[in-house]
Amino acid sequence: MTPFGSRLRQLRAERGLTQKHLAAELQVSSAYLSALEHGRRGTPSAGLVHQVNEYFGLIWDEADEMSGLARLSRPKVRIDTGGLTAEQTALANRLARTLHQLPPDTVAALHGILDRTTQEEKPRLRRAARKA
Repeated sequence: MTPFGSRLRQLRAERGLTQKHLAAELQVSSAYLSALEHGRRGTPSAGLVHQVNEYFGLIWDEADEMSGLARLSRPKVRIDTGGLTAEQTALANRLARTLHQLPPDTVAALHGILDRTTQEEKPRLRRAARKA
């Protein structure tokens, strides 16, 4: 599941909508919407994110959050470690091998470490996860 798919599913459930109904409203297929929610499709287009925001009446921070979640929703991630240290390459490979086994508290701790050590804009996943 992707961050965007998880939040979309949550919004749909809160309003008691079926996938079929929402898909029709967004003018996409039910199969596409299901794949998006389950993380079998990549990052949604900016147009679809805009449609979702409009349909659910999301504005300001909530709309920005959905756009941010969409950017973080690539289910197939590729990491190029060319030019990095052996330790960095080993870490990338270890994460690729074991990520699916990590418990949620460990994933949250890793997010915390990265939040403290990187200068990039921090994702709002924790807020979205609390709503789930």
